[in-house]
Amino acid sequence: MAQNEPPDSVDILLKLKVGIEVAGPAIYFTDKNNLSIEGYFSADLNERRALYFSGGYSDFKYSQYNYSYISKGFYVKAGVDFNLLKPATGMGKYWAGIGLHYGLSSFISETPFLKYENYWGTTSSSIARKTDWGHYLEASPGFRAEIFRNFNIGWSISLRKLIYTGTGKDLKPIFIPGYGSANKSFSTGISYYLMWSIPYKKIRVTVKEEPPSETGEQEEP
Repeated sequence: MAQNEPPDSVDILLKLKVGIEVAGPAIYFTDKNNLSIEGYFSADLNERRALYFSGGYSDFKYSQYNYSYISKGFYVKAGVDFNLLKPATGMGKYWAGIGLHYGLSSFISETPFLKYENYWGTTSSSIARKTDWGHYLEASPGFRAEIFRNFNIGWSISLRKLIYTGTGKDLKPIFIPGYGSANKSFSTGISYYLMWSIPYKKIRVTVKEEPPSETGEQEEP
């Protein structure tokens, strides 16, 4: 191989990654009615794919002149992340791709105060606490980079599709932990992560394409 010729293969460290989402706690400092805490774990299967798992807790409150609402509970998401960078570019340190995840949320919702007007006047009421389950799908494009040895930062955009709210159409929850507003069948969000990684295996990945072989017979002059 010539001195300036690119290598035929590269070594990639497969890693286990553990991280936290930092946007949720930051938002809570400015909005005490919305708390979200999320942890993150992934395990590289190869240079392209990684198993993904995250779990979190959400406490959401909302009130206006005629009602107040509370939703709190836990959620989990699981799926696969795909790295779209070439191995020679990512080198096991950079990730730019998309994750495909399934989300499940278990939460309680309650309307402690509800006031409405009708022909006979103004009536005050409430809706008792109940437990529901929410299901959704998530596509999550994003970027991650190793800035110090085994320490990564990253961000992702969440594009979520609601499958099931756990209730009938007339009793939909206002907010589903991990998903967002249940009044919409599609929701979006953005997350920022701090991650620590643990290398557990080294693999060698071929990066140079082989020249096409000649299949036809050479014609005689």
